[in-house]
Amino acid sequence: METINVSDDGSIRTIELDRREALNAFSGLLMDELADAFIEAREAPGVKVVILTGAGRAFSAGADLQEMGRTQYRPRHGFPGLLDAIVDFPKPFFIAVNGVGVGIGATICGLADFVYMAEGARLRCPFSSLGLTAEAGSTVTFPLLMGRQRASWFLLAAEWMSAEECREAGLALEVLPQNALLPRVRQQAAKLAALPLASLVKTKQLIMGPLRPQLRAAAKAENAGLAELSGGAANREALAAFREKRAADFSGM
Repeated sequence: METINVSDDGSIRTIELDRREALNAFSGLLMDELADAFIEAREAPGVKVVILTGAGRAFSAGADLQEMGRTQYRPRHGFPGLLDAIVDFPKPFFIAVNGVGVGIGATICGLADFVYMAEGARLRCPFSSLGLTAEAGSTVTFPLLMGRQRASWFLLAAEWMSAEECREAGLALEVLPQNALLPRVRQQAAKLAALPLASLVKTKQLIMGPLRPQLRAAAKAENAGLAELSGGAANREALAAFREKRAADFSGM
C-alpha cells in the first residue's frame, strides 16, 4: 500500500498512516486504502484488535486541501465508504494520537473504542474557519463523550484542544510521553487480545449496535451539510486565504 503501513504482532494489527510529507493528510487514495485495511482486518480471523496511529510528527492534518480539484484519482470508497468501514468495524479499535490531528484527524477519534494521546499532541476541528460543518459522525460522538457544551465549543470555535484537555473532556483515555505512547497502547491491546474474540465482538456489538443507525444518519446529514456549504462564499474565501497564506476575512458573510 502507498499511504499506510500494516503490521501484525500476534493478533494485534497496527495500521500506520504514512504520508509524512503531507502530515498524513487524507487524500482520496489514503481514504480508500484505510477503508480496505479496516475491511481486511474485519475479515481476518487472526486479528482481534486494531491500532491506528500516524507516522512522523503528525497523526493527520485532515483532508488534503492541496489535492482538492488537482487530482485525477477517483476513489472507490471515498469518505462515506471509509466511515462505513470504521462504524461497522466489529473488533476493538484503538487510536494512538502521536501528534497533531486536524479535521478527520480529530473527528475519527470519536469513532474509536479507545483513544490514547502523546503529551505534545493536540486536536482541532477547523470546519467553521473553512466555511464548512462537522463530519465523521462527530455531531453524535463528541456530545456523547464530552457533553454538549464542550463538544459544541470544540466543533464550532475551531480552537485547539491539548492532549490533557482531551483527556479531561473524555475524548482521550490517557496521555503519555511520546516514547511511551505506542508501548502503552500495545500493552492495553494485548490484554484484550488475550481474551476470546467472540466475547469482545459481542460486547462491542451491545455497546455500538444502538448507536450505529444514529451515526449513519448523522454522517448522512453532515455530508449533506458539507455539500451545501462547499463552494459557498465563506468556503471560497477560506480556501483562497489558505492558498495565499493569509487570514480569512468573513466580514459581511
